[in-house]
Amino acid sequence: MRVWPTLLLILAGVLVGGTWSLYKQGTNRVAVVVTGLLAVLATAGGLLWLLPGEG
Repeated sequence: MRVWPTLLLILAGVLVGGTWSLYKQGTNRVAVVVTGLLAVLATAGGLLWLLPGEG
């Protein structure tokens, strides 16, 4: 099923936009880093899910 990787990549895009917005607003660095890390994890999860494998 290809729905989950698509949803993860959409979430990653939203998180990247949120990270950029937080950065431009001068928000606390911890919030920017945490949001950026969540974006990286969502991107990695979406891409890894698309890799061919068993099943």
